[in-house]
Amino acid sequence: MHYLITGGAGFIGSHLVDFLLAGGNDVTVIDDLSTGSIENIKHHLKNPRFHLFIENVLNRNVVEYVTRSADFIFHLAAAVGVRTVLEKPLQSIEINIQGSRNVFEAASRYKKPVLFTSTSEIYGKNENVPFNEEDDIVLGPPSRKRWGYACSKALDEFLALAYAETNGLRVIIVRLFNTVGPRQTERYGMVLPRFIKQALSNQPITIFGDGSQTRCFTHVRNVVNTFSRLLDSPEAFGEIINVGSQQEISILRLAELVKQFTKSNSQIVFVKPETLYKDGFEDMNRRVPDVSKLKKLTGFSPCCSIEEIIKESVEYCLSSK
Repeated sequence: MHYLITGGAGFIGSHLVDFLLAGGNDVTVIDDLSTGSIENIKHHLKNPRFHLFIENVLNRNVVEYVTRSADFIFHLAAAVGVRTVLEKPLQSIEINIQGSRNVFEAASRYKKPVLFTSTSEIYGKNENVPFNEEDDIVLGPPSRKRWGYACSKALDEFLALAYAETNGLRVIIVRLFNTVGPRQTERYGMVLPRFIKQALSNQPITIFGDGSQTRCFTHVRNVVNTFSRLLDSPEAFGEIINVGSQQEISILRLAELVKQFTKSNSQIVFVKPETLYKDGFEDMNRRVPDVSKLKKLTGFSPCCSIEEIIKESVEYCLSSK
């Protein structure tokens, strides 16, 4: 099989590259390296089954060219992280919406199936936990810039389903919940690598808010494994599917575990989000997926203890210094 991965030099994308090449497949990556890194994929650069295009999915001609030879497309390219969304709102919306349209258009034209990665951000301020794929979207006002990301990804989902209905696009939509693990960077506001970097350098571990907010963290290996299982499930096409762990942990407890596993002397401090993000930031108290649809389709749900995830992430950070 020949797979195309948009955003394949990124955190999740590069792990997917590893997985697919290990299975004996050919892999083409398109990535402009704006948030991805050549370091994530450099061990594949001399592999004749690996092909890299340093380009943006906004380039319609390139997207069409790489789509022609692919058997399947993983569309991961998107704006990354709360910080990126707040600091570059126009660029984030453009890459999400127009980039996705380019991919869906080319995939429809050449009859290529797609797995599109959406986000748990779509559930917004909905408090009906755990989130089911049919739950309402509850977003804040347009004056809060962070909701532009959720809105753009929701529009991507509408686009994908519209292409499916109108042009016969075979598409699987997955909503990811806090994917973490080796290679994830703290540069874009990701909480776990940020905590680990602060702890290893004995800087204060900074929690935005009071730390009572909870999240469910999913190991990137589980996510990639889930993608593979969904491809083997014909019933998954045309569906929106939550992908995430159901092990809920508070951000304060996460910070305490990071401090414990790094044997750090860092203090845990609480700061108001507005000190960094100014206007435009809102947080949610809980974000937990209902994964019953995923279990029904694949017989599998991601499960990896948060302790194991932290331990491996710390070891990666130490080895990459």
